[in-house]
Parts: sequence; structure tokens; C-alpha cells
Amino acid sequence: MTRSNRASATRPRKLPKARPAPRALPDLDRLIHERMRLGIVSALAASESLTFLELRKLLDASDGNLSVHARRLEDAGYVACAKTFEGRVPKTVFRLTAEGRRAFERYLAHLEAVIEHARGG
Repeated sequence: MTRSNRASATRPRKLPKARPAPRALPDLDRLIHERMRLGIVSALAASESLTFLELRKLLDASDGNLSVHARRLEDAGYVACAKTFEGRVPKTVFRLTAEGRRAFERYLAHLEAVIEHARGG
């Protein structure tokens, strides 16, 4: 080893300056985060209640797709579903439950945290 190699081998290396650890971002509610379920919850958050037909038209969804996603939200306790008849025609009405509203508000707060983090705030 040459003298210059020995000197550099024994000289302590400068470490890069430590950056502050990034803040942990909150986890998004995976149940609400899916596009169709987010649409359902968002629409119901803006309305007292909506019928199946109103939701289907608003979200441009098929009957089966809307039914599956509404059932997932109902099973989680985020959406309440009431089925009645008008004459002989079935009518399904959905509304956001208090638990669903809280979950949606948490979801929005999480999204705001993600946006703030992305902007460097």
C-alpha cells in the first residue's frame, strides 16, 4: 500500500448529514378507497339518502357492480339499506350511517395528510 492509500484508509469517512425521518402517512381505508365504493360513500355523504336507481345513474354502474360494492359497505356498517315496495315495484334506499360518515371523514383527513406530505408540508 502506498503512503497516500494508507492515509485515506485510516482517515474517518464523512457520513452524509442525517435527514429527518419522514413522517409516517396514515393508512387509507382500503374499503372506501376502491373507486366504486368511494363514489357510493361520497354521493351518500352529500345526500340524506339515495335510491339504488339514483346511485346507479349517478355512478354509471351496472346493477351487479353497484350491488356488490353497496353490500360490502353495508357489511362494514358504513351504509344502511332499506328495501320497500312502491305498489308492486321494489325500492332500495341507501343512506350513510354515523359510522360510515366518521370513516369517510377519516379517509378525507388521510388524503389531506398525503397531499400535505407530497407538498413538503
